[in-house]
Amino acid sequence: MRHRKAGRKFKRSPSHRRMLLRNLATSLIEHGRIETTLAKAKELQPFAEKLITLAKDGWNLNNFRRALAVLTQKEVAFKLFHEVGPRFKGRSGGYTRIFKLAKVRQGDAAPMAVISLLGEKEQVKAPTRPALVASAGGA
Repeated sequence: MRHRKAGRKFKRSPSHRRMLLRNLATSLIEHGRIETTLAKAKELQPFAEKLITLAKDGWNLNNFRRALAVLTQKEVAFKLFHEVGPRFKGRSGGYTRIFKLAKVRQGDAAPMAVISLLGEKEQVKAPTRPALVASAGGA
């Protein structure tokens, strides 16, 4: 049983899995959007959003070093703190979006997805509640 065991293993060792997420997060911040499998995108989303939350307030050396411990390129860390982080200053979360693709990967038919950072003025619509309908029959 897998009770209370969150996260996906991807059939990798813990160090390999950690490096996979580091590389995916670095590529996402560098390019703005990446195409990967749906499972990897879902696992990457909270990982990347925590990095963006670190950089949201602008330049801070302590937070920069914490992000640099995760990201694999120093130039991408600078981009995170000078461009990406301040762009989301007014948001309290939800900096990325996952689009499921209709195609599957050729070799193993894995479902594919695109994970991308939200744009400058892009807003995510809040889920709307259905309107309450009064019954016509009375009591």
